[in-house]
Formats: sequence, C-alpha cells, structure tokens
Amino acid sequence: MTRRRSTVLTLAMGALLVYFLFPLFWLVIAATKTTGDLFSTFGLWFGNDFSLFTNIRDTFTRNDGEYLRWMANTLVYSVVSAVGAAALATFAGYGFARYVFRGRGPLLGLVLGTIMVPTTALAIPTYLLFAKVSLVNTPWAIILPSLVSPFGLFLMWVYARDAVSDSLLEAARIDGAGELTIFFRVVLRSLAPGFVTVLLFTLVATWNNYFLPLIMLNDPRYYPITVGLSSWSGQAVGGSGANADLLACVVTGSLLSIIPLIAAFVLLQRFWQSGLSAGAVKE
Repeated sequence: MTRRRSTVLTLAMGALLVYFLFPLFWLVIAATKTTGDLFSTFGLWFGNDFSLFTNIRDTFTRNDGEYLRWMANTLVYSVVSAVGAAALATFAGYGFARYVFRGRGPLLGLVLGTIMVPTTALAIPTYLLFAKVSLVNTPWAIILPSLVSPFGLFLMWVYARDAVSDSLLEAARIDGAGELTIFFRVVLRSLAPGFVTVLLFTLVATWNNYFLPLIMLNDPRYYPITVGLSSWSGQAVGGSGANADLLACVVTGSLLSIIPLIAAFVLLQRFWQSGLSAGAVKE
C-alpha cells in the first residue's frame, strides 16, 4: 500500500506548528533581554546584552527566593492532585465499566453532565464551601478540588471497557483472586496508559491553574507560580526603582515554569507509548 502525500495537509500542519511554537520562541528570546531591551529592540531577536543568566539569578534570588517557594508550591499541588485524580478516576472508571449496580446509568449521566460545566463557574461555590470549613488560604483549597476529574473518570470508563477483557477477569476469579487483588495485580497494568493520560491532563491543568488559587489564597507563601508571576507582573507595570527590572524576571520565570512540564511529558512518554502498544494486541 503506497502512502499518499497531501501538500495542503503538509502546509496546514506546518502552519499549526508555527502557531504553537511561536509563543515559545518569543519567550525564549525575551528571557535573554533586559527590561529595557524588551521595549527597545525587535521582539523576535536578541537584545543588545545577553542577560539570560543574570535574569535567572535575579528571578531565583528576588525577595529571598520567593520564586523558588512558588515553584515548590506548584510542584506539590500538581503532583498530589495529578496522582490523586488519576487514582480516583481509575478506581471509578473501572467500577463503572466492569460492575453492574443500581443507579449506574444516572450516576454516569451525572458525570457526563458535569464535564459540560466550566470550572470557572464552580470557583465561587467552591470558595463558599471551603470557607464554611475554614480551608480557605490553605494548600487543601487547591488540592481537594483538583482531585475530582469528571473528564478523567469518563476517559477511564471508556478505556476500561476495551482494555480489560471479561475472560481475564473470569480467569482470575476462578483462580481464587479477590476483587482488590484482581484490580491491583491484573487490571491496573492494563489501565496504565489511561492512568498516565489522566495524570498528565490533571498535572497540566493544576500547574496552569490561575483563577482558583487567585480566589482561594491571599498569603503569598502559598501562591502557585501562576498567581505569583501575576503579582510580579502587577508590580512591574509602571514600576520604578526596585521594581524597574521586575518584568524581565516575570518573562524569565514564565520560561522556567514550563520546564518541569516538558520534563514530565518526556519522562512519562515511554510508559504511555509502551502501554498503548501493549494494549493494542488483541487475542
């Protein structure tokens, strides 16, 4: 079978590639400039001075390492939320896919309905609920809402229906394995690609989350990187004196903040791909 190439599709993919990489290219270039060069030189090329390492040092040391604290907060929020959300979605998705119980249809319909509700619409009710239990301005105000992933549950439900065969479950039960043993020793390996997918989606969503931390947190010690950089940006607008060079730190901090996400995708990619190829083999 010969492969056919389409010039139109090739050009379209090239245009999409440029569209997605253009902001990253600008960010890399801008991180090498001083605040003055950001406004006085061409945006898509280097400035008069290569200040990348100076900007990195200033970003890390500003306000006694405030940026590092924000980065550590974001890492904790994202990792705990991603692992927790992926685990809960895997448990629930497998339960919906492989067990018959009263109310399964309406509950699944409710889950599908919640996917259509924008997360920003739930931010104020979530704030009021957490205020009732005195969890506002704590890390739990960010972690607990992120543990619930209706889309992750739906994804795991769809994946578990196809990845786990009835014959495999019946064979394990005939051998005397309990339901928890079957899940952890037999099923979980088959669900690994879906687990990693939900983990990555939740990791990125929590890492980039801005609105929820903005209304939940008022103590800079608990800020994630998004709210922290936003506060710096607000200080940099029209700033003078100590805040005159803050904009360069904002740009550099934005560039540094995407490195952990890239590393996560690179490290988890092999587990993702190997699991998908293994799950594609049908007996």
